[in-house]
Amino acid sequence: MDAKRLTLDSGVQCYREQPRPEPAPTLVLLHGISSGAGSWAKLAEHLPGYRLLAWDAPGYGDSRPLPAKAPRAADYAERLEAWLAGLGIERCVLVGHSLGAMMAGAYLASHPGRVAGVVLADPAQGYGDADEAKRDEVYRSRWTQLMEQGHGAYARARAPRLLREDAEPADIARIEAEMGKLHVEGFAQAGWMLANDQLGDYLAATPAVPALVVCGDEDRITPPEDARALAARLAVAYRDIPRAGHASYIDAPAAFAAALDDFARPLLGGAAAPEIS
Repeated sequence: MDAKRLTLDSGVQCYREQPRPEPAPTLVLLHGISSGAGSWAKLAEHLPGYRLLAWDAPGYGDSRPLPAKAPRAADYAERLEAWLAGLGIERCVLVGHSLGAMMAGAYLASHPGRVAGVVLADPAQGYGDADEAKRDEVYRSRWTQLMEQGHGAYARARAPRLLREDAEPADIARIEAEMGKLHVEGFAQAGWMLANDQLGDYLAATPAVPALVVCGDEDRITPPEDARALAARLAVAYRDIPRAGHASYIDAPAAFAAALDDFARPLLGGAAAPEIS
């Protein structure tokens, strides 16, 4: 995937792109809290028929952080809208992994017109309804460790937890490499959003759009039972990703790609799909 950048009124927005000749359908990939655009490269090998756009969220890579020190998912959604508009994207399938699922939900609530469908992958659902002590714990649980331990130690301790227990060493190294690029400011902003916002608030007000929830069957961060319960509440389809942990698109890229393709391809042909209503 090619590294690119787009200068918006709000600052530089960086991303990676797997281009395809028109009219290839577009998948927009939103990474999780400890990751970045480069984490999707392995998956990209399994989706040759799609144009892939993977952003570095605000405060990640060289993307300018959000101006708000205590952002909500809606703030990320506004940057996402500016980026997609700047690229001239009219319709896409939005794929939000982990914390990216909250950003995807917020985007649907405010800008549903560009979205042909949404995939919530190993979705983080947020702690906005938790008590103050729990929200503060969640907020401080990552970026403070990064400051105290440094990038190398933090990545070595955390990266294996995002994959299945017998993960490939190369996959662990891939996640460690993305963690090595984290910036404390952007990481802290994302941590605040995770701790003080929640996915359900956005999906409750979302116009009907085709949707799918997927989750690695060995996910230790956002367990499959939580993802299945989310799918049931939304009355949308659910799909396990076999032999995959939280970063299911890295552990099992072929199975993850098949799930995306099965979901996205009928949408482009006008076939029916489950909806959020």
